[in-house]
Amino acid sequence: MKTRIKEFRSKKNWTQQRLADEVGVRRETIVFLEQGKYNPSLKLAWDVSKALETRIDELFFF
Repeated sequence: MKTRIKEFRSKKNWTQQRLADEVGVRRETIVFLEQGKYNPSLKLAWDVSKALETRIDELFFF
């Protein structure tokens, strides 16, 4: 799975730590999500999309 998390995070000038704090996960989780090494649960995908003010299908794709 590929993501555009880094792109949307950069638009908000957020660090990985800031996004992690917003969604309640460790920074390493955000790193792995951005690298495509971790497939999030639906809840985590929802939380990330809400924090970045976008839709899930704009962040995650195959």
